[in-house]
Amino acid sequence: MANHLAGSTSPYLLQHAENPVDWWEWGPEAFAEAKRRDAPILLSVGYAACHWCHVMAHESFEDATVAEAVNTSFVAVKVDREERPDVDAVYMAATTALTGHGGWPMTCFLTPDGEPFYCGTYYPRQTFLQILDAVSRAWTDRREEVLDAGGRIVAALSEGVSTGRPVALDAAALDAAAATLEESFDRTNGGFGRAPKFPPSMVLEFLLRHHARTGDPRSRRMVDVTADAMARGGMYDQLAGGFARYSVDASWVVPHFEKMLYDNAQLLRLYLRLHRATGSALAERVVRETAEFLLRDLRTAEGGFASSLDADAAGHEGLTYAWTPAELAAVLGPDDGARAADLMAVTEVGTFEKGTSTLQMRRDPADPRWWADVRDRLLRARADRPQPARDDKVVTAWNGLAVAALAEAGALLGEPGWVAAARTCAELVMDRHVVDGRLRRASRDGRVGTAAAVAADHGDLAEGLLALHQATGEARWLEDAGWVLDVALEHFAADGGGFHDVADDAEQLLSRPRDLADNAEPAGTSALSGALLTYAALTGSDRHRQAAEQAVAAAGALAAAEPRFAGWTLAVAEAALAGPLQVAVVGDDDAAAEMVAAARASSSPGLVIAFGAPDLPGVPLLADRPLLRGAATAYVCRGFVCDLPVTDVPALLAQLGGRVPIDGAG
Repeated sequence: MANHLAGSTSPYLLQHAENPVDWWEWGPEAFAEAKRRDAPILLSVGYAACHWCHVMAHESFEDATVAEAVNTSFVAVKVDREERPDVDAVYMAATTALTGHGGWPMTCFLTPDGEPFYCGTYYPRQTFLQILDAVSRAWTDRREEVLDAGGRIVAALSEGVSTGRPVALDAAALDAAAATLEESFDRTNGGFGRAPKFPPSMVLEFLLRHHARTGDPRSRRMVDVTADAMARGGMYDQLAGGFARYSVDASWVVPHFEKMLYDNAQLLRLYLRLHRATGSALAERVVRETAEFLLRDLRTAEGGFASSLDADAAGHEGLTYAWTPAELAAVLGPDDGARAADLMAVTEVGTFEKGTSTLQMRRDPADPRWWADVRDRLLRARADRPQPARDDKVVTAWNGLAVAALAEAGALLGEPGWVAAARTCAELVMDRHVVDGRLRRASRDGRVGTAAAVAADHGDLAEGLLALHQATGEARWLEDAGWVLDVALEHFAADGGGFHDVADDAEQLLSRPRDLADNAEPAGTSALSGALLTYAALTGSDRHRQAAEQAVAAAGALAAAEPRFAGWTLAVAEAALAGPLQVAVVGDDDAAAEMVAAARASSSPGLVIAFGAPDLPGVPLLADRPLLRGAATAYVCRGFVCDLPVTDVPALLAQLGGRVPIDGAG
């Protein structure tokens, strides 16, 4: 029997379209069916790359006995948390409140009105059957208790989480946050806290910016040690580039193998900025390999970027990526195989499962030409193995992060193809994801989904558009970013500063989510605060600057108390403290290009760049900025107070470094 998922735009839902469970998509039809049948709802939330979601699907949702139990007593609703982060947030809050923990797959039982009364995560088949039976009997025999429980949970959810009073993040607060992070820093392995370890992209970005502003060596050391350990460990794909979702151990050896777009976009940008600040060859290699991974493995036919690669292949986690010494020798021959095994810590005992090892590179190969040949041969052999499935839906927020990373990296490293890919992606999102004047969350194969965009979609997309504007000089991206931000200000703003995660006219759920914590990706409030700050610096808009500062302050108490969960908020606060530092370069010759390149090499967290012809329409920083004596000219302004214009790179660098050039105007 076909269920109701065949028309979905979610690859995760389509994975369940042939289940014997009679799944419905989230929507009014499912709730109407529950009311018609007077049956509770089984809500199952997951995502395509989730290993334990696959396990529960194979054990339970593909099982005829389980399907009969579900279909007889429940209306089953399947949700892709990546398409509906709002639904996920509401019911994850209930799950965490009831059980003390959360995770995916998330399993909730709801009244026909959507009120949760029993929640959990992954259940083995037999346990799940027992729960289905118990919940069914409770719904039939103890209905009032069930309804009372649901009502109490809803009341607690509707109270919301108090964000406290706004707290400004001044220099002292940022210094204190860096010191707090040092307390949980793993000095041996890098990262923070114990295993499992997730890549702390936003925290490292904050620490890198903090070092740029203050020169604090402790902040720089935390970045260096962590970035080096992640790039050399098994969490990084030493053959194809790109990072897995997280490491199950403290030493970054064994990953959970799913590869997420949002992780790789953020890490690409982090390593780019580390390379910019330090000249690190390792950081540059990671940038180049990760950019190529995005373009080769995640780019869709329409020019967007797919959400993820699965953790599993042919039903086994890590099957594509792990090796034995014998497998290396079979591909490379005994001598090269042994040499490669030594380089990449592939042992007879193994570092992963069943004697296999993940590939690490704790030291650089002595012979780069030999390594390039070995890497190429191993990649070709790996291509013949079972490959992970790809979730090819295009999510607005994560594509915004990818646009920002590729545009910035392409401009800094002289890779115009990366900038062109960022432009194509931005065009796709602005063309396909804007429907009736509002953003949508995702599309697949060019067909846009019905879910409305959330706050993070607006913030991350605007971030990408602003980076693309600074990489290309094209005014259209600044204009598009302004539109995106104005929609967010109109429909997502919260009283007292910051933003709700969903719009004021979005589907009404049990509560209106507002999570200020940065987790695997920037929270809606911090994403918007960063984009607002950059837009204000590029345009001089005081309204956007104030909104940015209020958003940072709204998350200020959380950032001060738990800086590990407010990395992007802290990074934006660093930019606000250091900027705006505006560089406008007018002219279109080689001298102008050299000055733009020099400005891009600055590590100031508050810097923005505009370039093009004098008075270029739509680019406020170029207004009333003429050529000086007919030559390409750079204007450096701090807080909208400008230095004398200069016409050569040394004079520009002197101004960016805070030194007054000897010849004044250059």
